[in-house]
Amino acid sequence: MKSRCRFTFVLCFVFCSLAFSQDLESFEKRTTVKKLANGLTVIICERPEAPVFSFFTHVDAGSVQDPLGKTGLAHMFEHMAFKGTDTIGTRDYVGEKAALAKVETAYAEYIHERDKRIDRNDEKVKQLEQAWKDAITAADKFSAPYNNEFGKIVESEGGEGMNAFTTWDETAYHYSFPVNRLELWAYLESERFLHPVLRQFYKERNVVIEERRMRTDNSPVGRLLEQFTEEAFVAQSYHRPTIGWISDLNTFSATDAQAFFDKYYVPSNMVVTVVGDVKASEAMPIIEKYFSRLPVRPKPDEAGTIEPPQNSERRVVLHEQAQPLYLEGYHRPDYRSPDDEVYDAIADLMSSGRTSRLYRALVRDKQIASDSEGFTGLPGNKYPHLFAFYAVPIPGHTTQEVADAIHVEIERLKKEDISDEELKMIKTRAKANLIRSLGSNEGLAFALGTNQARYDDWRELFRSVDRIEKVTKADIRRVANQTFVFDNRTVGIIEFAGPPPSAAAASQGGGQ
Repeated sequence: MKSRCRFTFVLCFVFCSLAFSQDLESFEKRTTVKKLANGLTVIICERPEAPVFSFFTHVDAGSVQDPLGKTGLAHMFEHMAFKGTDTIGTRDYVGEKAALAKVETAYAEYIHERDKRIDRNDEKVKQLEQAWKDAITAADKFSAPYNNEFGKIVESEGGEGMNAFTTWDETAYHYSFPVNRLELWAYLESERFLHPVLRQFYKERNVVIEERRMRTDNSPVGRLLEQFTEEAFVAQSYHRPTIGWISDLNTFSATDAQAFFDKYYVPSNMVVTVVGDVKASEAMPIIEKYFSRLPVRPKPDEAGTIEPPQNSERRVVLHEQAQPLYLEGYHRPDYRSPDDEVYDAIADLMSSGRTSRLYRALVRDKQIASDSEGFTGLPGNKYPHLFAFYAVPIPGHTTQEVADAIHVEIERLKKEDISDEELKMIKTRAKANLIRSLGSNEGLAFALGTNQARYDDWRELFRSVDRIEKVTKADIRRVANQTFVFDNRTVGIIEFAGPPPSAAAASQGGGQ
């Protein structure tokens, strides 16, 4: 049995090595990169497997870039990018533009009075609020009958998977189209960044507020993650929630969102990737025709507050009527660190499947947890961030038990070299995971675009595997010892609080 496992491993290793080299050579031949005169970077990867293509628009701005007092703006603009343009989603843009300006004027007057700390006139606040709502009603009459005209066009023309996401590090937009709709896509995607119209802004803001209530305020895990991140990052902007603080969500305006767009949605801060049944010689002129219309603006300054070294353990404990959970995180450098792939190797060793160290120790052997993993990239990885561990204790076991078990595995990592077989499997899985990620147009567009944005070279996608190939046992011990130390640790815990006192009393009463 042991020799058969070794034989299977060797076959897997050889296959991954051959496939990797072939893919790299192939992608070099099929991938074209061009920086337009306005600073926008375009990547085209020819993949004539089916008459479709996928795109990925990467904007190098996320919630870290949210202005102070206006958290949630990056995410809010992501929502607004689907609301249409001066020609899509409107009945009469000339009238709508004037009506939307009145909405902003009314809102500014309302907020000015509402947020006064001294001499606020509550009756005037009510009057101004009503005037603002009346202005919204008037502006809505100019909107097209459907709330999502942009999406309707995409879907009616065969588009699929239309979506977007905002993280701490970036904002991205993506969907897939039949290849004969390439020019329509180029027009639509460039148009929504050339002529965005922030119609129905405050209605959509209410949607985001509800999203916050559902995912954070009414979720024990959501509350823990928000408070844990806030505790771990005192100075650096990772402590801001992507969804935004509720007071900011109830305050920022469409004018604020437009200012955010004007600063960060600039061509030099964007990468557009197209992958599919397209020829670069034919597609690039079409893309350049439409995206070159985006005006040149300065690339935003990336300076930000640097998180000072942590010199004591920090803890967040929530007492909830919910499943207990243990989480701990350690500060580590950003993705540009020479040790980035060492952290990836540790994450793989500790968490990759049922053979990982944490699963075997806590779930299979000790049977004290239903799940346990270690991972890097919390909450993002563009800036110095956290390597984290978590475990979910099963009934009859405590968060302290799973914490102790995690620490045993961490100490083992610091004191003992990993085995030759473990190191080989880490490197083999890195190759296999890369090949797997290139399997779809969507995944490839995402990978190429993200690496181009982060490194200014999509080839770093493949070089990361070269770097992980150079990771040694000594590297893993060194990084573990310098990172996983008590003073560098932030802990987050959900403890089961039991039923509320009134419920407990009622239960006792019913039993008598």
